[in-house]
Order: sequence, then C-alpha cells, then structure tokens
Amino acid sequence: MGQMLVRNLDDAVIERLKRLALERGTSLEQVAREALTAAAASAGFDRAAWAARAAAMRARCLPSDVSSVDLIREMREERDRQLMAHGRRDGTTRGEP
Repeated sequence: MGQMLVRNLDDAVIERLKRLALERGTSLEQVAREALTAAAASAGFDRAAWAARAAAMRARCLPSDVSSVDLIREMREERDRQLMAHGRRDGTTRGEP
C-alpha cells in the first residue's frame, strides 16, 4: 500500500477529523483513509456513461398510443360505475356530505 503526506491542511479540518475519530472510537488516520477512499470512489462517476445507459433504457420502452388523459377518464368512469352499483348514486364517498 502507498503512503501520502498532506501538507498545509487547515487546522479546523484536522480538529473535525480528530473529533470524528474519537466519536467512532478509531484513529485519525483511519478516518482520513475512509474520507479519501470515499472521495476517490465518487470521483469515478461517469456522467456520460450514466446518460448513455439511461438513454438505452428509454429506447427499450415501447411508445404508447394511449393518452394519460384517456386512462384517467376511464378510471374515473369505472369508479363512478362501482359507486353507483353500491348505491352511491351521487358519486360521493362515505364521510362526504
């Protein structure tokens, strides 16, 4: 494993890392190692590759000729039919005036 020396680190940063190490019951070195590892892992995010995968997923979805307005209308009509079948001819649900 490699080693690294970080110079000119702000004293406040060091103090925060020390407090974090104390809270976790571990060493300052371990906290710094974890922070650097997490930063290196997140730096590997490839936005272009993610966008390409998202585009490929969208391309696999079949286009629909059905309008969302039509779907909502059908759902409401079905709800109204069910309400009328159960004696609620005014279209209200229980508890409504």
